[in-house]
Amino acid sequence: MVSKRSSHTVCVLGGTGFVGREIAGELVRRGYSVRIPTRDRRHARALQVLPGVEVVSADVYDENALLALFADVSSVINLIGILNERGRDGSGFRKVHVELVEKIARACQEDRVPHLLHMSALKANAETGPSHYLRTKGAGEIAIRNLAGDELHYTIFQPSVIFGPNDSFINRFARILQKTPVLPLAKPNSLFAPVYVGDVARAVCQALENHHAYDRSYQLYGPDEYTLKEIVAGIAKELRLRRKIIGLSEPLSRIQAWFFDYVIPGKIFTLDNYRSMAVASVGSEDGLAALGVTPTPMVAIVPRYLNAGARQRALSGFRTQSRR
Repeated sequence: MVSKRSSHTVCVLGGTGFVGREIAGELVRRGYSVRIPTRDRRHARALQVLPGVEVVSADVYDENALLALFADVSSVINLIGILNERGRDGSGFRKVHVELVEKIARACQEDRVPHLLHMSALKANAETGPSHYLRTKGAGEIAIRNLAGDELHYTIFQPSVIFGPNDSFINRFARILQKTPVLPLAKPNSLFAPVYVGDVARAVCQALENHHAYDRSYQLYGPDEYTLKEIVAGIAKELRLRRKIIGLSEPLSRIQAWFFDYVIPGKIFTLDNYRSMAVASVGSEDGLAALGVTPTPMVAIVPRYLNAGARQRALSGFRTQSRR
């Protein structure tokens, strides 16, 4: 397919999500035009007001739709991923993390897109990953490397857990701690090096503008390592909540995961999540530094949005009481 290509148009798949919105904003600040596909434009209202952002109704699982989306772009950023699947056999993970990635890479090749940037995960490994999530993330990386070539270059990012305003990690525990005086915590000694979403966005954009990032993988992690229990205790302290956090043993952690997976709706914590936490989400090769990004510590960011959220909840409570 031959088409007029804009050197400043980037298609961001998964652009309506937590990380995608941050990357879209960073791209706009750098002067790029951004195309973001979505099945429901209502999920992208905040993005539609950004200058240079084009929100397109499209089904990214349709290869013809991908060809239309990529026809005139210089780069594609794929952020689409899931933490849980509807079933438990890995097929849901494989559909998103492998089969969709293969479609995206093939469409990039056919449209002669020169650069595909892909979000994977720390410790992703198709063979030794302990969970469907990590194995399929690893298989997705292999698919990209196998399908890339002289005309299609790739850059793969492997982040630890990502934090920032509106994240689903710190904020989820904050909501739980607000509601319960005692928290039985599975896998309390699981290790993380949380990375700030703004740093991730800057790293992606730096790689976008750097030919030296072609055909490379970058581990993205923060400057500090914490156990899960340390993170949760820090959230409680910041919110000035006196809470008892009980670290569960391995057998009890697995039972809790089974209970939430099979009994409680909503996939709050699953057996696959439990298995993913068996490996430390910490890095050994500083991808942020390699891309010229100084990592931001959690203590510089998390207190601000936790306290802002607490103030907002307090105001909502006052408003509710005033209506009584």
